[in-house]
Amino acid sequence: MMDIVLSNSSEQPIYEQITLQIKDSIIKGTLKEAEILPSIRNLAKELKISVITTKRAYEELERDGFITIVPGKGTYVAAQNKDLLRESRIRIVEEKLLEAVNASKSSDLTFDELVEMLKLLYEEDI
Repeated sequence: MMDIVLSNSSEQPIYEQITLQIKDSIIKGTLKEAEILPSIRNLAKELKISVITTKRAYEELERDGFITIVPGKGTYVAAQNKDLLRESRIRIVEEKLLEAVNASKSSDLTFDELVEMLKLLYEEDI
């Protein structure tokens, strides 16, 4: 069973929460190459959500090369290039940091205040 936690209070759609958590598990190595994943129906039942939502998450994961769906056989973790995966995650972090920098500039935060805020948030998350 995969450990997926959904949040109704999140601004992210549910399928995106599933997609990101599965990607993270693959990147961290919690889910290994060729490991079988729950069927779309079983995952939907497990998470108490719509089959359409889990189908969309799996389709996104397959499109992005994280999983392989073999009709009649199952869904598997695809072979991964760890460097490419890490680069894609770094790019996402850079985009989010750019948003934060722009927001801080428009709020007249100093660089030092922004760095302090980042330190606090980073240490809190550990």
